[in-house]
Amino acid sequence: MTTRGQLRLATRGSDLALRQAASVRETLEDRRYEVELREVETRGDRLTDDLIHRLGKTGAFVRALDEDVLAGEADAAVHSMKDMPTEFPPDLVVAGVPQRASAADLLVTPDGADLSELPSGAVVGTSSLRRKAQLLAERPDLTVESLRGNVDTRVEKLLATGLQAEHERRLDAEEGAAESDDAEDDAPVFDQSVEAWFDGLAEIERRALERDVDVEYDAIVLAEAGLRRSGLLHRIEYDRLDPTQFVPSPGQGAIAVTTRDDGDAVDRVREAVDHPRTRVETTVERTVLSELGGGCIAPIGVYATLQGPYVHVTARVLSGDGEREVADKRDIPVEEHVTEAAAFAASLSDRGAAELIDEARGAAEE
Repeated sequence: MTTRGQLRLATRGSDLALRQAASVRETLEDRRYEVELREVETRGDRLTDDLIHRLGKTGAFVRALDEDVLAGEADAAVHSMKDMPTEFPPDLVVAGVPQRASAADLLVTPDGADLSELPSGAVVGTSSLRRKAQLLAERPDLTVESLRGNVDTRVEKLLATGLQAEHERRLDAEEGAAESDDAEDDAPVFDQSVEAWFDGLAEIERRALERDVDVEYDAIVLAEAGLRRSGLLHRIEYDRLDPTQFVPSPGQGAIAVTTRDDGDAVDRVREAVDHPRTRVETTVERTVLSELGGGCIAPIGVYATLQGPYVHVTARVLSGDGEREVADKRDIPVEEHVTEAAAFAASLSDRGAAELIDEARGAAEE
């Protein structure tokens, strides 16, 4: 079969990043392009101790990929849009925005409890300032602890405590039964051996059993899109948080494909993968973020949906402790979505969002 040419895609080497890049590759291959994936290590991949929001201030997960494109080593780079700084080199352009997956966050628990059902003092894990602030705004009695690692690692950290305790109970019961025929009336009785129980666990549950636990999480908050792309959604219990109330990060759930602004790859990528509706919605979200100037240093959520001739946009800007916020909703004419999104951001700033963002910037620089 005759091909339309070759494209080299730069991507991070994490499982989630490779899955995202593979989805772009498949779309391009459906249009008869030959596609090569190039794994690039980023600064964010090398650092393990800083929080995500601190890494994001310098585009830690993005810059190395785009440098590969600018150097001519790759034709395009595949990014999680929410990781991208709102400002990037003028020689680059977002050539393609595929159809977005769910933008929502999920509250992941061992039993699928919703936010209102968590007990007072429950420990919730997240690496996001935005998620922390919105959790505390809704439930100031929660304890929010930092949570790092890829998607698999974070889920393992949640599951570890319960699975390890269950493993110990089963071992104790099995050893007790072997030592005495006179089992106590209140001793637990299991219908499987420890070995059979272990064999029935999913691979991620087996890894959780082996993980050292430094924080015992009652729940964690993760993006639905990342869990689905990682193939973990059917392995966990969760409650979906309404994105019009628990407002996601701008661009969450979306993929961005960047190219040089002066090459053939721009038109090839745009024609093959760009989804007009998603581009409009994410452009509104990122325009609001850019105009506010908060980047990754402030708890900012922006969520836009195209509805007929309007883009309905919801925004929340909060203090780090969730006690103060500026929030609003607006219907923006799609024909003027960029200028109107900027005007919406200006109104938020005037109502106090700028002050909250300045406070966050000062705290980050301390």
